[in-house]
Amino acid sequence: MSAKSVILAAGGTGGHLFPAFALAQELGRRGIAVDLVTDMRGDRYGSDFPARAVYRVPSATISGRSILGLGRTAFMLGRGIVAAYRLMGTLKPSAVVGFGGYPAFPPLVAATLRRVPSALHEQNAVLGRANRMLLKRVSAIATSFEKVKFLDGALQKKARFTGNPVRDIVVQWSSQPYMKPDAEGPFSLLVFGGSQGARYFSDSVPAAVALMPAPLRSRLFIVQQCRPEDMERVEAAYRAAGVRAQLATFFSNLPEEMAKAHLVIGRAGASTVAELAVMGRPSILVPLPHAIDNDQLQNATRLAESGGAWCIEQKELTAERLAGAVARLMGEPEALAAAADAARSQGRPDAVARLADLVEELIGSLKKTA
Repeated sequence: MSAKSVILAAGGTGGHLFPAFALAQELGRRGIAVDLVTDMRGDRYGSDFPARAVYRVPSATISGRSILGLGRTAFMLGRGIVAAYRLMGTLKPSAVVGFGGYPAFPPLVAATLRRVPSALHEQNAVLGRANRMLLKRVSAIATSFEKVKFLDGALQKKARFTGNPVRDIVVQWSSQPYMKPDAEGPFSLLVFGGSQGARYFSDSVPAAVALMPAPLRSRLFIVQQCRPEDMERVEAAYRAAGVRAQLATFFSNLPEEMAKAHLVIGRAGASTVAELAVMGRPSILVPLPHAIDNDQLQNATRLAESGGAWCIEQKELTAERLAGAVARLMGEPEALAAAADAARSQGRPDAVARLADLVEELIGSLKKTA
C-alpha cells in the first residue's frame, strides 16, 4: 500500500460522486493514492472513477418511521460499519473523506473507531441528515457555501469553506467565454435533470415551446436529456413545433454542451449549481420538489440571489410562464450575458485544491500523532 492513501466514501448518485471524482483527480496529481468506498449504485461509475480500487459496503437510507423499517436500516448500516472497519484494517488509510448520503456513514464511523483522521464534505446549502449524524465524529467539515443551514455553534470551529469541487473537464470547458446570442440568430437551449434524468422536463419544456411564437421557435436548437420511455414523444413534440432538437438519455460530454448553451434549464442539485457557476452560464433552475430539507431550493436561491440564475419552483411553473421566460430571455442578450457574469462570480474553480489542502492537513495530523 502507498505511504499516503485516502479513502473517499460516496453514494452512487452524481451529486455525491462528482465532487469525490474531482478530489480523486487532484489527490492523484499530488501522489496520494485513492480508494473509493460506495454502495451498490456506484457500480456504473467503477470503471471510470480515478481510484486504484472500488470497494462496496452495505448501506441503507432511513425512510419512514416504522420500527421494522428502522430496524432493517440499522442492521444494514451495522453490517456496513463492520465491513468498513475490516477494510480499513487492510488498507490502513491516512485519512477518510465522506461526501454525504448514508453510504458514506459506515466508512466515517469506522474511521472514528480506527482513530483515522476524517472529514465530510457538504455539497448543499443545507446540511444533509446523514452528515448531521456525523458532525461530532469527524475531524473537519468542508462546505460548498459560506453559510450552511444546521451548521452552527461550536461545530463551526471544525468547518472550512472550500466550495464544491468540479471535475477537470468542467474546468477545461470553463475557459470558453460565454457568447451571448444575436437578437435574431440561433439560440441554444440545454435541458437536463441531473444524473437520474427528469420526466418533468419532458412534459413541461415541449409544452412551453409549443406556445412560443413561430419566429422564436425557428431560432431554437434544443439539447435535452430524456428518459428512454419519453424519447419518442418528446421528439415528436419538437418536430410538430418545427424545433430542431438533439435528445439523449445521457450526455457524456455534458460540460461541452453547457459551454455551448445560451441558456440552461435544469434542476438545482449541488453539482449542477457548482458547474454552472464555474462555467458562468445563465440558467432557469427548477428545484426538485418534496425534498426532505429543500436542499435544491436553497442551492438555487443562493445562485439566483447573485443574479446568476432564475429560480422558479415547480408548483409555480406553468407552460405559459416557462414559455414567457424563455421568450423574454431570447430577446434580451444583455440580460443573459449579465447573468453569465454573475454566475461566474460565484464559481469556485479552486475548490478541489482547497479540499485537497485540507486532506493533506489531515494526513499531517496523523503523522504527528503516530
